[in-house]
Amino acid sequence: QVQLAESGGGLVQPGGSLRLSCAASGSIRTIYTMGWYRQAPGKQREMVTTIGSDGRTNYADSVKGRFIISRDNAKNTVSLQMNDLKSEDTAVYYCNAVLTHGSIWNPGNYWGQGTQVTVSS
Repeated sequence: QVQLAESGGGLVQPGGSLRLSCAASGSIRTIYTMGWYRQAPGKQREMVTTIGSDGRTNYADSVKGRFIISRDNAKNTVSLQMNDLKSEDTAVYYCNAVLTHGSIWNPGNYWGQGTQVTVSS
């Protein structure tokens, strides 16, 4: 079994900052890509940012220059520093990991339970 546990969501005023964290646990062999996605009410889930095992990052245009993703391969964790938050950043944020575990050699796509981020004055 693999679990992704997120933390760090909450309510913040426009212009403020929040930091999200996610820890992957279980009989993990290799984590390839980790990332964050979000889903606002009435909208489809969208990619926010991803980071490969080599540290290469990818950001949605809407968050470039404001959000920073980081990863600790030794601890199987990924974090998202969100700065200059805007009302349109309000959404449920999901941690994602592409990994192999146990005796399963094909990489699978795993999700956390989601954490609410609300940007409002």
